[in-house]
Amino acid sequence: MAPETPQSESPYSVKIETATGRSTTIPIVVLTPKQLENFLQVEFKRLAQEAGAKGACVHVERAVAADYEQVIREVAACLHSAKEKVA
Repeated sequence: MAPETPQSESPYSVKIETATGRSTTIPIVVLTPKQLENFLQVEFKRLAQEAGAKGACVHVERAVAADYEQVIREVAACLHSAKEKVA
């Protein structure tokens, strides 16, 4: 039996809409291709059925992950602005 090759994970943005117009967005979900396939083909349908949400749909888009330097800049800017407000 051949060993399984590990599947890489990718960030996704998941938006769920109901037939009544309600929606929610889960900004970042990290999934392997197999997990994404399972979510779309099995789990979402099961969850919608259990909730009795007919006509619900899910939109999944690959998300762009922020790079480390961008995160550092944004955190620094946030902390500096907090310091200015206190002073």
